[in-house]
Amino acid sequence: MDISVAFLLELGLILVVLSVLGSLARRWTLSPVPLYLLTGLALGDGGLAPVPEAAEFVEVGASIGVVLLLLALGLEFSLAEFAVSLRRHVPSAGVDLVLNALPGAAAGWLLGLNGVGVLALAGATYVSSSGIIARLLSDLRRLGNRETPAVLAVLVLEDFAMAAYLPPLAVLAVGGTWWQAALGVLVALGALAAAFAGSYRWGHRVGRVVTHPEAEQSMLRILGITLIVAALAEAVHASAAVGAFLVGLTLTGEAADRARAVMEPLRDLFAAVFFVAIGLSVTLSALLPLLPAAAALAAVTAATKIATGWYAASRDGVAARGRLRAGTALTVRGEFSIIIVGLAAPQSPHLVPLISAYVLLLALAGPLLTRLAATPLAPLPPARRRTR
Repeated sequence: MDISVAFLLELGLILVVLSVLGSLARRWTLSPVPLYLLTGLALGDGGLAPVPEAAEFVEVGASIGVVLLLLALGLEFSLAEFAVSLRRHVPSAGVDLVLNALPGAAAGWLLGLNGVGVLALAGATYVSSSGIIARLLSDLRRLGNRETPAVLAVLVLEDFAMAAYLPPLAVLAVGGTWWQAALGVLVALGALAAAFAGSYRWGHRVGRVVTHPEAEQSMLRILGITLIVAALAEAVHASAAVGAFLVGLTLTGEAADRARAVMEPLRDLFAAVFFVAIGLSVTLSALLPLLPAAAALAAVTAATKIATGWYAASRDGVAARGRLRAGTALTVRGEFSIIIVGLAAPQSPHLVPLISAYVLLLALAGPLLTRLAATPLAPLPPARRRTR
């Protein structure tokens, strides 16, 4: 087997740089996510030190990273308690859609985009980044906070909405018909409903299958099942993230504890790669001219996301500080927005640099806003485990 020296060297340097930046972030009691994103930007096309040999691995690793982040998030909750939270937050989903999709649609109309472009920009401003927010909540030790179930409910309902949104966008972007788009929506929603019902009915058996005294066996079983479920979810446009989150919800008790122990190092590795990949996806030369427009759109939709989180947390009886924490956490946009603009690129190619700049700004500003929402700045509190 031939091993590329350039590949090993580039990947090794990336990991060392991320390690140094992560240590600095911990010393400053910040999340390392913004520093990882800037690293990706510096290593991308037109950046300070492009990494052409390692770029393909980073892209593949990013897909695994977002799956593992959502698996870890699901492990903190049970399916029963989360189902109750979802039902309570259906009104929050409506508020989220109105407040955050309309600014994107309005901006698309003002820019003179066609129907597909308007639809794509509305989706890009609507959906938050499940992957970045999952890591952010973990970094800031907020998985046990009272506002966290509201944040997660909004994120999962957004991912459900993506199951109804991505099929028609993909079909219309290539000139398909509305009935083809409607069929894709029905398949995706049906698959999600079946997955939730199956998990609720037979989920305890999954826990028995993956639990093993040897760490290696547990890791292989959990990772294998998670990737299979994520692939099935992605195949019906229901999001690999939703599939992984569902696996995490299914595992309870001893199985969840075992999964957390064996998957945490793997999650941390691929999560870091995921954040670098977002930065790599942005071309610096195309981004700079559109920064003013992207900044204006980011400012408006950051405010509307804060309002969304405030409303959602208020439905759980959370105090004002917790509502603000929920709102600032939701401001982050990421992987879904990039996917959306990629689908619409054939008909609206100039949307790509605009949304890339928009995503990068909010992916950088969101974690900082979330950290500042807990002022005064103090050392991060000890991690708390939710009782299951």
